[in-house]
Amino acid sequence: MNVDEFYQSRKQEWELLNNLIERAQKDTRRLSTADIERLASLYRAASSDLALAKRDFPRHRITQYLNQIVARTHAVLYQGEPLAWNRIVDFALRGFPRLFRETFIFTFASFLLFMIPAFVTGFSTFNSPSAAVWLLPAEVQGLIPVIEDKQLWIDMPIEERPYTSSFIMQNNIRVSFLAFASGVSGGLLTLWILVNNGLIVGGLLGLTYHYGVGFELATFMIGHGVIELTVIFISGGSGLMLGWAILRPGLLRRRDALMIAAQKAMRLLGGAVPWLIVAGTIEGFISPSETIPWPVKWAVGILSGVLLYSYLFFAGREKKKKWE
Repeated sequence: MNVDEFYQSRKQEWELLNNLIERAQKDTRRLSTADIERLASLYRAASSDLALAKRDFPRHRITQYLNQIVARTHAVLYQGEPLAWNRIVDFALRGFPRLFRETFIFTFASFLLFMIPAFVTGFSTFNSPSAAVWLLPAEVQGLIPVIEDKQLWIDMPIEERPYTSSFIMQNNIRVSFLAFASGVSGGLLTLWILVNNGLIVGGLLGLTYHYGVGFELATFMIGHGVIELTVIFISGGSGLMLGWAILRPGLLRRRDALMIAAQKAMRLLGGAVPWLIVAGTIEGFISPSETIPWPVKWAVGILSGVLLYSYLFFAGREKKKKWE
């Protein structure tokens, strides 16, 4: 191949790379995730072209041109923080909600594995409080006498609320990662975590409603509960995704299927966990407050749910092209 044939066969990609570089040098925030991925791909191709040009046309101006393009692209790709920040923002605004919708079947399965035991246990303990002894897990059995005395365990001294809020965030993050990581058991441990938590939430709500203090507990839970439970469902769904890849790898090798699922699950978890900071803040400062009236707490829960699910189901959607 002579230099003219080489130039004609590659010039379109070089021009595209050059245009992307110019956009990135003005403001990296103008590049979408797809643009960045395209930039990286073109950079690798241009680097290969430069190696060929140095071998076959070492003194030609095309080699100098390619050397400049590769150097400029390297400076853009490895400038660090601005480009990385741009990708984080793009993931938060578009990538995460798209991934949530793509993997929604696993999140929905997680929702069912939590809610069905919750409803069954709640109905049972409401109608027959004695059933709580064998329906509620051992770790919450100690709350039964408290509820029978028509008391709750949710009062937090004002001076302890910042520390309590921090503890709640850490605990919720731990539970979320545990539900995710348990997927390596083929999803069995994830299933147990979801069912167990459903039994606790449903059973305690049913029992408290039977003894006339259920509305107080529901009012405490509603403010932070919508966000918190949603993250648990997403985390559980991530674990189930790993389990499904292990059990049903399809045409892929089991190791490859698990790797692909793990990449998606980690990104999904990474997008969901920051919401626990919001939930933990509400749970630490708004939910236990005696000065905030119950309608406000319910409004916080409902509004946070509307905002969260509007974001998850509608953010990042591609605009439909208008055909003329």
